Amino acid sequence: MRMYDLITKKKRGEELSESEIYEFIGGYTRGEIPDYQVSALMMAIYFRGMTDAETAAMTMAMAQSGDTVDLSEFGALTVDKHSTGGVGDKTTPVIAPIVATLGCKVAKMSGRGLGHTGGTVDKLESFPGYKTSMDSEEFFDCVRRCGMAVIGQSGNLAPADKKLYALRDVTATVDSIPLITASVMSKKLAAGSHSIVLDVKYGSGGFMKTPEDAEKLARGMVEIGKRCGRNIAALITSMDIPLGFGIGNSIEIKEAIEVLSGRGPEDLRTVCISLATEMASLSLGLEREEARGAVLDAIESGRALAKMKEWIGAQGGDAAFAEDTSLFPLAEFERQVTAPTDGYIYSMDAERVGIASVVLGAGRMTKDDEIDHSAGIILAKKTGDRVKKGEVIATLYTNREAKLDEAEREVLGAIRFSDNEPEMPALIYKTIR
Repeated sequence: MRMYDLITKKKRGEELSESEIYEFIGGYTRGEIPDYQVSALMMAIYFRGMTDAETAAMTMAMAQSGDTVDLSEFGALTVDKHSTGGVGDKTTPVIAPIVATLGCKVAKMSGRGLGHTGGTVDKLESFPGYKTSMDSEEFFDCVRRCGMAVIGQSGNLAPADKKLYALRDVTATVDSIPLITASVMSKKLAAGSHSIVLDVKYGSGGFMKTPEDAEKLARGMVEIGKRCGRNIAALITSMDIPLGFGIGNSIEIKEAIEVLSGRGPEDLRTVCISLATEMASLSLGLEREEARGAVLDAIESGRALAKMKEWIGAQGGDAAFAEDTSLFPLAEFERQVTAPTDGYIYSMDAERVGIASVVLGAGRMTKDDEIDHSAGIILAKKTGDRVKKGEVIATLYTNREAKLDEAEREVLGAIRFSDNEPEMPALIYKTIR
């Protein structure tokens, strides 16, 4: 195989064979193919696209490029969830204990935050002592005893994806639906779960900006999952507005605990219940109404919150923080952001609000940045709310006093006010099965 021939073939819009794709992925992972040729192929794919067969072959080749997790001892009960990222998205700490309570097995590897979106692993480290790195025996033992475990991603899980994504990031080929599909699904397949539920975000705070593009991506990932023998479904959800009111690590964990306690913001609760319902339905073979009833009962009975405490303790964390959220440390400095005018909050750029939280210390713009788990934002008002001039719309929390002015500018710059009440987007646009 010559890479020159593959580039030429794809440049002409022809279909690459399965063997060609496997040879390309293997060669690049081993360092035998130079970046400049792979860049050329990525650009050809960006413009010419890939067939379903090509995308499936690329996904499997990437999934098999490194370590894979064998969850076969748990049979068909294993279930995973993946979100394409958003602001205030703290669904994993809510839904994982819910479905584990019902008998599902959640052996999950999650990522850290980068840019304007937060990472599940960073949020869970708000619990003192929580271990996000475990050897395989510890990990499996936690799943056996507790029904769940959530750790950071393995260093050698789908290494081809890691190399390709870094290259795509600097060659303007990130936003290709076949390449996004292969990237996401290769990691999910390598992680080993039998059932997968995808939360595909659209809007100002999501990677896909329109529901139509999000649907196209969701359908592609569901099709690949089915081709690879997985039970799979996707929810397309709005990220035009931050999910919930809290943005920042311990702030979001406290809000997740509120939902598990039967309270919490209605939008966060709705998305979590919907995702958990799909996970329980796929994994346990339940009709969706039966699965939804079981999810609601797990919350209302207190069993889901008890499972969270068990899980946090099993991974070395201090479960007392899940019992009494006032134990989470508070940032030294806070500032209230007030409305500059009367009117409705007509729109809110969720990405800019996420950037404001990063400025305060809640996120990282480079992989080496330190996280401040107590920093972040609590919104008092969101899109659709009517406000009066001088009314509090958000409170900023930080240990970096010098960053308050910049963060306040970002929050105010993210909000558009109007005399007219906005039409609210559907929180859950569509479910793809």
